[in-house]
Amino acid sequence: MSKMRSVAPMRTAKIGYIIISAALCILGVMLIAVPDFSAALLGGICGIILTLFGVVKLIGYFSKDLYRLAFQYDLIFGTILIAVGIVTLVNPGSVLNFICIAHGLTILADSISKIRIAAESKSFGIDQWWVILVSAILSGIFGLVLMLRPAESRRIMMILLGITFILEGILNLITVITAVKIIKHQQPDVIEVTEYTVK
Repeated sequence: MSKMRSVAPMRTAKIGYIIISAALCILGVMLIAVPDFSAALLGGICGIILTLFGVVKLIGYFSKDLYRLAFQYDLIFGTILIAVGIVTLVNPGSVLNFICIAHGLTILADSISKIRIAAESKSFGIDQWWVILVSAILSGIFGLVLMLRPAESRRIMMILLGITFILEGILNLITVITAVKIIKHQQPDVIEVTEYTVK
């Protein structure tokens, strides 16, 4: 009889995704409401959030959830987010220029992967696939704009960064809610076979 797979890593990754996504949305709202937010404090907060999100993504990747959709690219993105988070923590005062380019690039790449996830979700029969698609396109557009830095005004860039954080948070929240399926009695990938020797 095969051993049931533990759902603890999947549940941890899903809850972590939800918490970090909510934190990104809250941070985004704060940046829009207070565009004169301290750059050093922003750098510290971003560094912590990005590093934790990277860890959560790695947990999600190795959890092997049922659909294998939401976490399939998280080995790469998790590693990148941890690296970006650490760099941001090391230099929190000069975060704005770095985070606009690095975060914009990460969001753009993540959005492209989510567009593919949306297409695969449709083939899996997930009705909300189009919500992932629309969110990914919007997030990708703002990620690209953030990279191009259309204005030199610090206030405008903070507001743009805030909008991007909110869209990225919503995108990840929608993806993990719609595309991650946890069942309590999931079988392992490899079914153990007991060999009998015929005498």
